[in-house]
Amino acid sequence: MADKIATRQAYGEALVELGREYDNLVVMDADLSGSTKTGMFAKEFPERFFNMGIAEQNMYGAAAGLALSGKIVCASTFAMFATGRAFEIIRNSIGYTGANVKVCASHAGITVGEDGASHQTFEDIALMRTIPGMTVVNPSDAVATKKLLRQVVEMDGPCYFRIGRAAVPVFYGEADDIVLGKGNLLRDGKDAAIIATGIMVSAAYEAAEMLATEGIDAKVIDIHTIKPIDEEMIIKAAQETGAIVTAEEHGVIGGLGDAVAQVVVKNHPCRMAMIGQQDTYGESGKPDQLLAKYHMTAEDIAEAVRKIL
Repeated sequence: MADKIATRQAYGEALVELGREYDNLVVMDADLSGSTKTGMFAKEFPERFFNMGIAEQNMYGAAAGLALSGKIVCASTFAMFATGRAFEIIRNSIGYTGANVKVCASHAGITVGEDGASHQTFEDIALMRTIPGMTVVNPSDAVATKKLLRQVVEMDGPCYFRIGRAAVPVFYGEADDIVLGKGNLLRDGKDAAIIATGIMVSAAYEAAEMLATEGIDAKVIDIHTIKPIDEEMIIKAAQETGAIVTAEEHGVIGGLGDAVAQVVVKNHPCRMAMIGQQDTYGESGKPDQLLAKYHMTAEDIAEAVRKIL
């Protein structure tokens, strides 16, 4: 792993790159362009950037209109306000119509840190998964963010693209293949499978390395596309190991853990444990302290593997 970069920073940089290639790409924001990093696009392409103010429902309604008029729209705000405040608009105006809108939501999960419980959303993936036809993507690092955003912009139809506030390790190399809808096997192993998403991927790999020193051989899988999920890779992991631990910076209800469990229970039931927010709200604090308090560290993942084995 190299330097730490926030996925929101990579998102802002990627928007500028894509804006140069796609003259029908429009970016919108709900008065948070400094935080979501859409301000980079606004500076480069002011005529294609719209600050809609603190009016998220209006922004996503307008985004649907622009998309149905032939534009590709990336509309950003914090995950709490996108999926929480504007859910009905996203469901009916974007999901139901199949509008080509990418709901690119930042500041998701506990690592929002000092902003506290009101801004730390653990329900966003669950909400977006329920919308028919909605693709749900949660990249693990800066490289994955750029590669996946390009594919999301190039695909037709609605997508929820989840990015974070805190700087996280850059895990992937520029030459790595990261394909929408396909999981990435980062480490092979026969004893257990750790299936992670978003910023928990680097923690999952660290946990596997920790377990290796104890003689436990764990495979690590990055499920960056939660919907449609890579069922084939998950079934194979269940068959080969018989033990799965999921890890996500999201509530275990309705998130990656539930999505993996649905695949496993229908195809190859096995022992499972889920690392994530355990049906609680968050609180204000440093991201690392909060990850430790809510049991979402590499050591917590390793301990979950030990227990199910």
